[in-house]
Amino acid sequence: MSSSDLRFRRVLLKLSGEALGGESQYSIDHQLVDEIAKEISDVHEMGVEVAIVVGGGNIFRGAAAAESGMERTNADYMGMLATVINALALQHALEKVNLETRVQSAIHMMELCEPYILRRAVRHLEKNRVVIFAGGTGNPYFTTDTTASLRASEIKADCILKATNVDGVFSSDPNINSDAEFIPRLSYIDVLNRQLGVMDTTAVSLCMDNDLPIIVFNLLKKGNICRVVNGENVGTVVASK
Repeated sequence: MSSSDLRFRRVLLKLSGEALGGESQYSIDHQLVDEIAKEISDVHEMGVEVAIVVGGGNIFRGAAAAESGMERTNADYMGMLATVINALALQHALEKVNLETRVQSAIHMMELCEPYILRRAVRHLEKNRVVIFAGGTGNPYFTTDTTASLRASEIKADCILKATNVDGVFSSDPNINSDAEFIPRLSYIDVLNRQLGVMDTTAVSLCMDNDLPIIVFNLLKKGNICRVVNGENVGTVVASK
């Protein structure tokens, strides 16, 4: 398939910290990260420009710490630092499969990564580098889902690829309810009104305002990212109806 036949030319992949942690609750599963890197490499070889937003929940969850009594702003900043650790781990895995990468952080850490600068990020993508956005938005009270919506809108991505451990969006949790109904397509308003938990409400609203599709798919099924980019019916599409 030529690059002109691709469904999407520039995508933003949202990876949760849990996706990088695998079955380990508070660590990084390096074997799993290597497998994710190979999937990203396959997509990149198709001619797709790839940006990534990583979460930090496998290391520290700011919202959970705040619920336990920690001051929310401090907790969120700690969560942002956790995303930088994950970004550096993913960068290492991507470079092992010969991808040129850049990590950009919303919190300045000049010894570790670049500061987030939109024009520089876009230029990296145009030069076929994979860009990993870390540090969240740089502000407390905003999730990495909202970061994904914001960065995707800024770089003018064609869609957000929301990686999960299930096949898409269901009427209830399929891991708990075997009768949960798979939903192949939803509008932004459906997601908000039904509180389906695809992304937080701020993230979904931002996508709706910018007409930015979200594709929710199972990261654990090998080749799914390529299938999405090829235009196959994989996962759940959240878009304007």
